[in-house]
Amino acid sequence: MRGGGTPAIDLLRRAGIDHRIHRYDPPERHGRERDQRPDYGHDAAASLGVDPARMFKTLIVTADGNLAAAIVPVDRQLDLRAVASILDARSAELVDPVVAARTAGSPVGGISPLGMRRALPTVVDASATGHPTVFVSAGRRGLQVELAPEALVRLSTAKIARIARSWP
Repeated sequence: MRGGGTPAIDLLRRAGIDHRIHRYDPPERHGRERDQRPDYGHDAAASLGVDPARMFKTLIVTADGNLAAAIVPVDRQLDLRAVASILDARSAELVDPVVAARTAGSPVGGISPLGMRRALPTVVDASATGHPTVFVSAGRRGLQVELAPEALVRLSTAKIARIARSWP
């Protein structure tokens, strides 16, 4: 791993973006991106002593057949209707975890919104802008990157919108 060694970290360094890398021991179990229930994100937040509202997960969705990325806090659920609306689609749904990992080039539980294998339209939940810094996966389980939300939005060429809701 050359100095960080993930596409996300390499992108941050090339762009000259101020960031901090945080390592933690990831859990052995697999993520459950399909139902969005918190697991990897909450484990990462607890391991790093970070408020889960500052720890963001990257979910891959299909909106009217087109892939996109949705970035929401780990303590919230993606509102599929809201993300579909922002993407000018009739509906949106989470993709199969295998498709998500293949599209992003990272394993489920380590999908980064930065440096994806395939550039996708991206939406970041508006709550990110309420924090001086946020945490996102750096492209590998057990590796998080902390950066300003404005930098996340700029590097992922994302839209900002309210796309998260509380768990039922």
